[in-house]
Amino acid sequence: MSKTLENLQAAFAGESQANRKYLAFAEKAEAEGFKQIARLFRAAAAAETVHAHGHLKAMDGVGDTGANLKSAIEGEGFEFKDMYPGFIAAAREEGNKKALRMFEWANTVEEVHYGLYQEALKTYETGGDLPAADIWVCSVCGNTVTGACPDKCSVCGVPGGKFAKID
Repeated sequence: MSKTLENLQAAFAGESQANRKYLAFAEKAEAEGFKQIARLFRAAAAAETVHAHGHLKAMDGVGDTGANLKSAIEGEGFEFKDMYPGFIAAAREEGNKKALRMFEWANTVEEVHYGLYQEALKTYETGGDLPAADIWVCSVCGNTVTGACPDKCSVCGVPGGKFAKID
């Protein structure tokens, strides 16, 4: 692997993490009443997204929808089959309950994503798009549901009001 490709991968990872961190910081600032600081964090997060997307494109990491679905299936499969089980075991061994809960929830949800992407790929390969349906994401565990908003999250158990509709 070339040094430039290594650098692009590192830059993509760093910019992606900064985006998510700044969005979390914005939520906290907003909750504490600092609206303009929250706006600044969201603006920086948007800029980090521009950088991350640029790095990904420079790595030729965005293909057509079929290739992107296959990439997503591979990534989600790795996460729930290989990555998170090891993380869960370590957190359990160390007695870190907060990490354990998040790892278990993420592991379950990554398998849900894996299935959703597999379904989308099958539909794509027949020349179609998925049928129109609402998509909901639990703000606590990330559970992703298509169709009607559930009354209760099947992963973490919170009320359906904690789900956000994705446009």
